[in-house]
Amino acid sequence: WSHIAGYSCYNDGSVRDWQRHTIQWTAGKNFAQTGGFGPWMVTADEIPPNTKMTLSCRLNGERMQHATTEQMIFKIPKIIEYVSTWTTLVPGDVLVTGTPGGVGARRNPPLWMKPGDKVEIEIDKVGILENSIADG
Repeated sequence: WSHIAGYSCYNDGSVRDWQRHTIQWTAGKNFAQTGGFGPWMVTADEIPPNTKMTLSCRLNGERMQHATTEQMIFKIPKIIEYVSTWTTLVPGDVLVTGTPGGVGARRNPPLWMKPGDKVEIEIDKVGILENSIADG
């Protein structure tokens, strides 16, 4: 836990059609202006290791996703360990943990965001990141 500077919100605005080009989703997660980070960072000394935090995502005010850090498939130390096996981490690097269940692409019927939609990512003890969807 000593390598962690702090915690923030990240809005992973995936480009789903690009994710389907291969079995590796990286391409669909790395387009310009598709990931929001912030609105600030809460330093690690303010949130002790293994603190249970609640994560939520709202689309136009309606809750789409809701889970706690206890429900994460891979815990933060394991993510750091894994990423460190294939790249050198340096101060300032940002690691993103993934998303709770409930993404729009997996809903029946699928729910796609459109220009003008408002997305809020909230982590208790951290804050709320708000993004508006713009036309590409």
